[in-house]
Amino acid sequence: MSETANPVEVFAGSAWEAALVKSLLENAEIKTFLKDEIRGTMIPWQVAPGGVNAVKVVVSDQDIERAMQVVRDFEASRKQDDR
Repeated sequence: MSETANPVEVFAGSAWEAALVKSLLENAEIKTFLKDEIRGTMIPWQVAPGGVNAVKVVVSDQDIERAMQVVRDFEASRKQDDR
């Protein structure tokens, strides 16, 4: 991320979901990092109530539109798999 970029959260989920979204974003050549990855894995009940949505995926605000499209595609495919 450049020095003038601001970090923006684009996804929050379990540790494996966040890692998957991070991988999808990196495949789209979007730099990203995980926030609360260690705490979300080790002690999720202290990161978020009930341990839900503990790990966050963060990108530069300059990549927000492309990143959100990747996240929307991921969530749409996940809904199709649930059928």
